[in-house]
Amino acid sequence: MRIRPLLAVVLAFCLTFFTTACSGGSDTVKRAGSNVTYDDIRNTGKANDCPTISETSRGSIPLKTGGDYELRGICMHPLQVFAKEEAKNARQKSEFVEGKILTRFTSSLDEVFGDLTVTDKGLQFMEKGGIDFQAITILVPGGEEFPFTFSSKSLDATADGSAITTSTDFEGTYRTPSYRTSNFIDPKGRSLTTGVQYAQGLVALGGDDEELERDNNKQYIDGVGTMSLSITKVDPETGEFAGVFSAVQPSDSDMGGRDVVDIKITGELYGRLEEA
Repeated sequence: MRIRPLLAVVLAFCLTFFTTACSGGSDTVKRAGSNVTYDDIRNTGKANDCPTISETSRGSIPLKTGGDYELRGICMHPLQVFAKEEAKNARQKSEFVEGKILTRFTSSLDEVFGDLTVTDKGLQFMEKGGIDFQAITILVPGGEEFPFTFSSKSLDATADGSAITTSTDFEGTYRTPSYRTSNFIDPKGRSLTTGVQYAQGLVALGGDDEELERDNNKQYIDGVGTMSLSITKVDPETGEFAGVFSAVQPSDSDMGGRDVVDIKITGELYGRLEEA
C-alpha cells in the first residue's frame, strides 16, 4: 500500500513532462501539422512547387577555399515563360512575349545536384544530375505554340565571393536536349533512326526537294542556354537558400525542320548546401 503515493508522484511527473513537450509551441508539433498526404496534393499542382524558407532569413554560409561542397535538392519552378517574336519590319525590335504553359503540373526541375568548388577567383557550380529536364509547350497570344526542353543539364555557373549570401549570383551555360528523340516519327512517317526517309506520297521528288529537305533529313540537335541563379534568402543553420532564376534557351527545332526562337524562363529557386 505504501507504493501508491510513489506511483502518484511518478504519474504526476510524467503527465507534466509530456504535456510540456507536446505544447502548441513545439517545433515538432508544427512540423507534423504541416505534413500533407498524397490525396492532399494529387491533381492540385502543389507537387510542382518548390520548398520555401523564412522570408526573414538573412546572413551568409561561409565556405573554405579548397573545401569539398555540394549543392543539392535544387528546385526551379517556372512562373513566367516568354517567346521572342521577330520584328515585322525594320522599325520594330524583336521582343519577348509572355506565353501560357500548356503542360499540366510538370514544369519544375527538382532534386538537381552538383559540385561546388571554392577558389581564389570565386565559386563554381557544376551540375551532375537530378530531375534536370522537363518537356514544356507554351501558347503565345498569336496562337502559335512553342515546345522546348527546359533543362539545367551540365550547368557550369560561377559567382563572385567566398560565401553564399543574399547577394550571390551564379551565371553560366547549360545544355538543352532535343525535344524529340531519334525514334520519334512525324505525321508523314519520317524519323531519324526509324520510319522512312521521306513521305511516301512524295516519292517522285526523290526526297531531294529543297523545300522538303529540312523535314525529310531529320537531325538530333542540342542547344545551349544561359542561366542565372540569384540567391535572396539564406538560412545559415540548415544550409538552405532560396531566390529566383532566369534562363534563356532555344526552342525546339522539330529535328531540324523549323527555325528556333529564344525562350525566356523565370521563376522560383530553392536548394541547400552540404559538405561532400
